[in-house]
Amino acid sequence: QVQLVESGGGLVQAGGSLRLSCAVSGSAFSSYNMGWFRQAPGKERESVATISRSGGITSYTESVKGRFTIGRDNAKNTVYLQMNSLKPEDTAVYYCAARFATSSDYRHWGQGTQVTVSS
Repeated sequence: QVQLVESGGGLVQAGGSLRLSCAVSGSAFSSYNMGWFRQAPGKERESVATISRSGGITSYTESVKGRFTIGRDNAKNTVYLQMNSLKPEDTAVYYCAARFATSSDYRHWGQGTQVTVSS
C-alpha cells in the first residue's frame, strides 16, 4: 500500500515562495512517476507538474512554467514542488500523486495541503 503525505502549504503574500514536500512510503518509490495537482474552490482539479521515475523528464502546466520547479529525491522517497513568484490564482489545495511505471492513471493520492496566496 502506497501512502503519500504532503507538507509545506500555508499562507503567503503574492510574490512569495513556498516549498511543498510529499513523503512516500509503502513501496518502491523509484517505480513511480510523480505529479503535483491542485484544485481551487469551484474548479476542477488540474495537473501542475509531473516528473518521471528518474527525475529526468518534467512537465508543467503553462501557467506555472518558469515559476514552479518539481524535483524528487529517490533516496529519501520524497518529491518536491518549489513555488516562486506566487500569485493569488495559485491558491488551491495541492495534492501529490503517484503513477506506477506501467499504469496510465495516478492511483495513489495524498490528503492535500492548502496553499493560499494573498494579494
